[in-house]
Amino acid sequence: MNRRTLLGGFMSLPLALALRPWPVGATSSADIESMQQNWRELLPPDFSPPDANDTLQRSAEEWRRLLSKQAFHVLREEGTERAFTSPLNDEHRAGLFLCAACNLPLFSSAMKYDSGTGWPSFFTHIPAAMGTRTDFKLIWPRTEYHCIRCGGHQGHVFKDGPPPTGERWCNNGVALRFLPSA
Repeated sequence: MNRRTLLGGFMSLPLALALRPWPVGATSSADIESMQQNWRELLPPDFSPPDANDTLQRSAEEWRRLLSKQAFHVLREEGTERAFTSPLNDEHRAGLFLCAACNLPLFSSAMKYDSGTGWPSFFTHIPAAMGTRTDFKLIWPRTEYHCIRCGGHQGHVFKDGPPPTGERWCNNGVALRFLPSA
């Protein structure tokens, strides 16, 4: 990402955040808990998700062979795709969002909302699917998250999301794969 793209994104972010619509379905902590517990209902009958505890480790060369250049940059080098470039921004079908590297379910379609930021955004996630850590790449601290199974960088979580969580799990679309329900 070049400096002009980064500065343009920062300048347009306040407007995008002010104009974003909030999700309709999640109104209480009980709704969130239900989404987090019942995500398996969205699994197609022919898909068996990997176990989050089944750690997947590959060499950089193996990942290069398996992933596109852009996916490798985001997932393995903690890069960021350009805003408004992911077709997953417009994905509204029922289903699951999986890690593009290892197919671990990370989010359900019920957890997604339009944040107006240009990246697929979610107000919660599937429990035990992600690990977080603080990064200081932009001087101030941010919380980045990774797939717990393969370690692939997904995005950052911010505290400017909709109620009741107040969280925005801002994901790189290229780091995800959408699996529609049956």
